Amino acid sequence: MSRLLDELKNYQEEFSKKVPKEVQEIMLKATKKLAEDRLSKNALKVGDIAKDFKLANAANNEVSLFDELEKNDFVVINFYRGVWCPYCNLELKALQSINEELNNLGAKLIAISPQTPDASLSTKEKNELAFEVLSDSHNKIAKEYGLVFSLAEELRPIYESFGIDIVGLNQEDSFELPMPATYVINKNKEIIYSFIDEDYTKRCEPQDIIDIIQKNS
Repeated sequence: MSRLLDELKNYQEEFSKKVPKEVQEIMLKATKKLAEDRLSKNALKVGDIAKDFKLANAANNEVSLFDELEKNDFVVINFYRGVWCPYCNLELKALQSINEELNNLGAKLIAISPQTPDASLSTKEKNELAFEVLSDSHNKIAKEYGLVFSLAEELRPIYESFGIDIVGLNQEDSFELPMPATYVINKNKEIIYSFIDEDYTKRCEPQDIIDIIQKNS
């Protein structure tokens, strides 16, 4: 088993030891409902043309997808839920571990969440990220990519009990979040790889990103 998948599995095992079973069951039921609704069926997929965006980074400077594609052979986009999500943090750290290799392959890595630029800066600093972390206010771009859902009502008090302040971090109270997703986009603006899963505990293995870029270089 690969390194990120190992880390996710280890975290999940520790989580299951600490959190009451009834709480875990509520969380699992909500995840299963998203999968049953096949939320990902509306998401952009391999062969689609990527949607451009202009979003603020952690320093409040604007970053454009199509501008980055002019400067790089590939752009890798990672949609994550927020600094409060331990699965996202494990994934972002794993992506940081391949960032230099991606640069060497002519690929630019960009992470996107609905958090404010200040919260994005916290994410960047917490995980020591050298790549861009962008703020997608009100999930505007995530909606264009077909990734957005509203956090189930029954999960909101649970998340609050964990000390998670989604409303504060996102500065809006819709409780809308993106499904975790990873895209690789080539210079022709075409999506050549996509990973989307309704289950937020599942993530793309970084080596798969390297493999697809090497294959298409």
